[in-house]
Amino acid sequence: MSFTRPSGKHRRPSRAVRVSANVAGIATLTAAGVVAGVAAPAFAASGDDSQRPEDTGLTQAIVMGDVMADTIDAQAETQRSAADEAAARSHAEAAAKQKAADVKQRYEEAKRKLEEEREAKERAAREEERKRLNTFVMPITGSYVSTSYKASSGLWSSGSHTGVDFHADSGTSVHAVGAGTIVEAGWGGAYGNNVVIKHNDGTYTQYGHLLTIEVSVGQSVTAGQEIGVSGATGNVTGPHLHFEARTGATYGTDIDPVAYLRSHGVDI
Repeated sequence: MSFTRPSGKHRRPSRAVRVSANVAGIATLTAAGVVAGVAAPAFAASGDDSQRPEDTGLTQAIVMGDVMADTIDAQAETQRSAADEAAARSHAEAAAKQKAADVKQRYEEAKRKLEEEREAKERAAREEERKRLNTFVMPITGSYVSTSYKASSGLWSSGSHTGVDFHADSGTSVHAVGAGTIVEAGWGGAYGNNVVIKHNDGTYTQYGHLLTIEVSVGQSVTAGQEIGVSGATGNVTGPHLHFEARTGATYGTDIDPVAYLRSHGVDI
């Protein structure tokens, strides 16, 4: 026999999934005999409210199916939202980690470059200082040797020249040949006004017969610095500069001044 849908709450036709689920529910109820009971003559209109179609088990099953579908949809939506939030958090965390790694890498690169620049500046400064300390010059610019080392003459108490004489008119500027410390500055007997410098390599140089002295004991000097002016003080026959190179501070430790200057790079 034909089945007539009772009036009352109907399923929403737009929910195809629900329709499929409810149809399956109806089939189950039919197999259980529910539809058969509803199809009895009492299905017709009656004054007994308990026999109204909307109160049958079929109607209840449809309503329950709608509620379950809504619950499942809500759960699915919740799960999707949770998954989306988790993915968003994961993406944000990965982006933050990458940004932190990039910042650290840039910092390390900048630090490395600064360290390299600092080391380069320090090397340049050390090299400049080394050059300054090891640079030697002529005691009188543009002069020449007028009396050689170990020349023999009765003018010297030792019988030979312990240094060299550089030609210089009185008042000519006399320079320290290299960096060092003044260990003697004053009257030196036969040397007249003289200056003795201890250099950084442990050698000494002497400058004699000066007209005036412009440095004092303990003072540090650099190569080319003026220490006085030439003259004719002490045991001399005319103005010039007496220059000695020594291994010690005192008389008798002299070495060849020309060879000494040449060994320090002076063109003489």
